[in-house]
Order: sequence, then structure tokens, then C-alpha cells
Amino acid sequence: MDSLERDYPAMLQAPHQAPCLSLYQPTHRRHPQKAQDPIRFRNLLKALEDSLRRKYSVRDIRALMRPFEALAADQSFWNHTADGLAVLGAPGAFHVYRLQRPVAELVVVADSFHTKPLMRIVQSADRYQILGLNRHAFKMFEGNRDVLTELPPIAGVPQTSVELLDLVAKDRERAQRTYGPGRSGAVTRHTTDVKQDAENRDTERFFRAVDETVLKHFSQPAGLRLILAALPQHHHLYRSISDNRLLLAESLDTYPDDMDLDELRERAWQLIQPYYLERLAALIDAFGAAAANGRSSDDLAGIARAATTGRVATLLIEADRLIPGRIDAAGKKVLTDDLSDPETDDILDDLGEHVLRAGGEVVIVPAASMPTQTGAAAIYRF
Repeated sequence: MDSLERDYPAMLQAPHQAPCLSLYQPTHRRHPQKAQDPIRFRNLLKALEDSLRRKYSVRDIRALMRPFEALAADQSFWNHTADGLAVLGAPGAFHVYRLQRPVAELVVVADSFHTKPLMRIVQSADRYQILGLNRHAFKMFEGNRDVLTELPPIAGVPQTSVELLDLVAKDRERAQRTYGPGRSGAVTRHTTDVKQDAENRDTERFFRAVDETVLKHFSQPAGLRLILAALPQHHHLYRSISDNRLLLAESLDTYPDDMDLDELRERAWQLIQPYYLERLAALIDAFGAAAANGRSSDDLAGIARAATTGRVATLLIEADRLIPGRIDAAGKKVLTDDLSDPETDDILDDLGEHVLRAGGEVVIVPAASMPTQTGAAAIYRF
């Protein structure tokens, strides 16, 4: 399975040989709803073929559709679906992504991949991670306002105290063989608290190992806010040793196994939502302030000209808005067209790609919060 975090945006927005086929559909985790997912997928494949027939030969179409057809027939894949699916194909390229949030059904054949739904997932300010921690093990979750999923273990990365402490001990032993033993200044204690002291030291060593592991394998790659979910007696110790700047001051005073995923998601979203709303409000305020000195716009043609010359610092795009068309080769105007045309994509999607390629920021915004009526709001660098 492809990794969206790894592929986006560099690989997915790199130039690809046309035609680029993009397919999105909502999927389901449980029966009986998930039984319809492969049927709906095949219906979407027919729509892709109908669009391709307007320009491409039967031979070309067969080659392009072959990996899509193979996926349709892969029963093991359809037995392990998530909440959404993105499949992107082009000559020499084929990517499949299970998504943690539902997406609207959509097929697009164009000169580049349609990636706006992926922008929303990867760049959305409402994503977060949860560290579930006790004295014996840890587990990681990732979610947004709609969905929370337990992340699978990473190969070679222990998640229990026994495994992690054993790994730490082996690393220490290797270091001593290489550099020699450290200075010995330990004083032997003979008290009734020896066992408790040993347990406390093991807990602290385990928490340190957890913090290093989470930072390296989860927080740094994803860059998402981290919520600690643990019993109250473990919070102070973990925070006192943690070097993770993404760890929020707010936390959940329970271990995740003590509630179902929906309840855990609801409680986590209560902590994340203020950060999300603050971030969104700041962007909207910045757009209004920039308008006062002519450094913002909601005009699609004007934004297109600015985007293709690298002038857009931040672009807000309406989440579920679709404007069929394309930006002309010179980047001077936008042309509306029928989405079934194999050279037509979504103008908003194209704007977002231009901004990202020029090093700007793209934020997908719910319709109710958009400060404009055109589906786009740009803040210019100059």
C-alpha cells in the first residue's frame, strides 16, 4: 500500500505523462455496507473508460485500465478498506491510498492528477495523533474530527516495555564494548523500598524510550499535534522527561483501552478543535487585512496569474467546491469546460497545485468558513 504522507506533494504533483486518471470513493470498514464498495468501484471504472474513449484508442485504454481492473479483482484488498479510497494512475504510475476520512465519489481524466481531496487530508489543521501509554506498553492513534484509527505497529519498532528496555540495554552494552564502562558511583541501598525504586526506574526508562520512539517514528514524520492518553499518575513523569514539542498541554486522563474509538475521538476532538478554529480564524483575518492594501484576491483569473508566477503565499480553497475547467498554458486565464473532457480538471485543484509547486501554502476550508463566494481566497507575497 502506498503512503500518502510520503508521496504528497512531491511525487504526486510531479509531472506525469498524460492522461492522469484520478478516482475517489467513500468506502466502509464493516459489513454489510462494505460489500457494495467493489461494485461502486467498478461503476467508477466505467466512468473513467467513458471519458478516455473521447480521445484515446482502445489499446491505450486497456493498458491504462489494467491496474485498476486488477485492484477491482483483489478480494483481500476489499476485505481491509478504510473510510475512503484514492486511486491515481498514469502511464508508468499507479498509486492506491486507503483514506481515514470519507471522500465524495469522483473520477477525473486530465493532464495532471486531481489531488484536492488529498490536500485536505494531508494539510488539514484538524489532524492529530494520540499516544496511549501505560507502564507496560504504548500504542498510537491518528485521526481528525470524523475518524480515529489505531496505527499499525512499525516493523522493528517495539511497543512494549519488555522489548524496548531490552533494546535499550543492548544499545548500552554495545556502547560499553566500544567506549568502555562509564564511571561507577552507585551506592547500594538496603531498604524496603528497593523493589518499588526498581519499578520506578524501569518505568522512567520505558517512558524515555517511548518518547524517543514516538518522536522519531511518528511525530517528526507527520508533524501533528500529540495528545497523551494515560492514567493521571503517569502524566507528570512522562511530561518531565519528554522532548516532544508537539505534545499538547491538554491530555486525556485515561488509557485508550478503557473506551471505544468513537468516544476517544470525540474527547480528543474537544481538545483539538480550539487549535483548529484559532488557526482558521487567523487565516481569514490575514486575508481581510491583506485586502486593505491590495495583497489578496478572490478572482480566479487573477489568482491563476499570481499562482503561476509564484506570488501566492497562502491559498484558501473551499473544501467541496468543484469548478470544472483548466488554467491556460500561459497561466493568464481560466477556461471552464465539461469535467468529462479528458483534458479538464478542477480549476481549484489546479490553483492549489501551482501554489504548492511555488512553495506556497494551501489550506482547504469548509464552505461555511470561506471568506469568499468564488471558492478561492489568495494572500499574495507582494
